[in-house]
Amino acid sequence: MRKLAALIPLLFMGGASAATVVDCGRLLDAKAGVWRDKVSVEIDKGTVVAIKPMAPAPDHINLQDYSCMPGFIDMHVHLSGETMKQVEALREALAGNPADSAYRSVPLAEKTLKAGFTTVRDLGAQDNLNIALKKAIEAGYVVGPRIFTSGTSIATTGGHADPTNNLSRRLSKAIGTPGPVDGVVNSPEEARQAVRQRYKEGADLIKITATGGVLSQARNGQNPQFTEEEIRSIVQTAKDYGFRVAAHAHGVEGIKRALRAGVDSIEHGTYMDDEAIALFKEKGAWYVPTISAGRFVADKAKEPDYYSPLVQPKAAAIGPLIQNTFARAYKAGVKIAFGTDAAVFPHGDNAKEFQYMVEAGMPALEAIRTATVHAAELLDQKERLGQVAPGFAADIVAVKGDPTKDIKLLQQVKFVMKAGVVYSQPK
Repeated sequence: MRKLAALIPLLFMGGASAATVVDCGRLLDAKAGVWRDKVSVEIDKGTVVAIKPMAPAPDHINLQDYSCMPGFIDMHVHLSGETMKQVEALREALAGNPADSAYRSVPLAEKTLKAGFTTVRDLGAQDNLNIALKKAIEAGYVVGPRIFTSGTSIATTGGHADPTNNLSRRLSKAIGTPGPVDGVVNSPEEARQAVRQRYKEGADLIKITATGGVLSQARNGQNPQFTEEEIRSIVQTAKDYGFRVAAHAHGVEGIKRALRAGVDSIEHGTYMDDEAIALFKEKGAWYVPTISAGRFVADKAKEPDYYSPLVQPKAAAIGPLIQNTFARAYKAGVKIAFGTDAAVFPHGDNAKEFQYMVEAGMPALEAIRTATVHAAELLDQKERLGQVAPGFAADIVAVKGDPTKDIKLLQQVKFVMKAGVVYSQPK
């Protein structure tokens, strides 16, 4: 009876919870940009509580032969989609249902997490699938990265994110004309309504398509698609709701309109010129390059029938330019946060972006910082994410070797922890 009485408090408390300790051969201090040798990271309830000189013990997680870093943050993904040939895409458009995309997103989310990306910014999905996926991951129903999402992107009629682009008149009539609820606007007033709708639906930020795009079924990949007044209305309304605004933009006029109107980040930025670069610096805006997407579509544009006749020439023209644009922006001192546009290329290959950034002239350590401290700042999470430090979420990844000497090692992540839970470890 005495033993049972002693156990009763533990039953009501859920049992005693011992802290987790990870022993790292070396740990990247992403904020300072330096390595710390032989440290133990103490974790309790999903949060780092202390970092001390290594004191190995049998119950510790042994990463003494590994380089540990903060979990990576990809600032531009679409977890509900995956690249496919135009025939398959047409079949899905005609016969697919939201549930099909929802089920497909489950393994894609897990693949992304196990590639070392513990946090992502999902920038657009139909039917609010990205909001539903975020909730499912938070509830523990699905394994995946921490998600910050824009919900449905905001476009103009015929714009890059208009879901009815290039449909037959019969289908268009059956579907009806999309409006602000669907993310399609044509005035400052409708723009405000669309932002408020995203708030109502549970989005974390706003995404607009300020110019044409590559994969939409529309002729032009770079024309400006909002007036500056419309973008300004979106930005002002977004600020009322505590939202940042991300702007997809390839063409230079659309980039400039978005920057002048006050968006927080430009995604892709393919045709930015010197004036646009000056605006980035004047406004303090971030650049999210997505070199991986550009490289992938440029390669696939050479493959017969991978893309439709509308998409193929855009992919061939725009895709090859993004890496050089990134190089110019970095050299000019534009603030850069890591982003890939995963879904345009296969999910799980996100870390190739590091390699492409280094090829374009960015030092490996700085490339890692774009996916940690810099991305966390753009997310308004710089006190919680992007570092392995006391008070931060226990997001840790590890590789064998020194990624600052061989950046390709980041494509071979051996250990992944998100919020203190281990999802992948060395075999």
